[in-house]
Amino acid sequence: MDKNKKKVIKRQIRHNRVRSKVFGTLDRPRLSVFRSLSGIYAQLIDDSSGKTLAQASFKEVKSKAKKIDVSKEVGKILAEKAIASKITSCVFDRGGFAYHGRVKALAEGAREAGLKF
Repeated sequence: MDKNKKKVIKRQIRHNRVRSKVFGTLDRPRLSVFRSLSGIYAQLIDDSSGKTLAQASFKEVKSKAKKIDVSKEVGKILAEKAIASKITSCVFDRGGFAYHGRVKALAEGAREAGLKF
């Protein structure tokens, strides 16, 4: 098996472990994070109806800053969209990624903008 394929499969196993414990509702949606080599994506999901309530990605950030700064901005953008649609709290789904670096920066940015989790 290819080294990169093995890496993806191990992340999916970790993500499934997290998803078995984390469930989003309309009152408290799940903040799902996906980190790629070039960018970061986040969305608020209502798992009971299977709908995305708000989403943000690195493509919405205009500055050409470091990836960690862009991640923090994505968190702030998502929190602003969530608060505009009357969502104040959520549960965090790190998506099988370690909670440090860009994933942590996104979470801190969302917290700074007023989202509670």
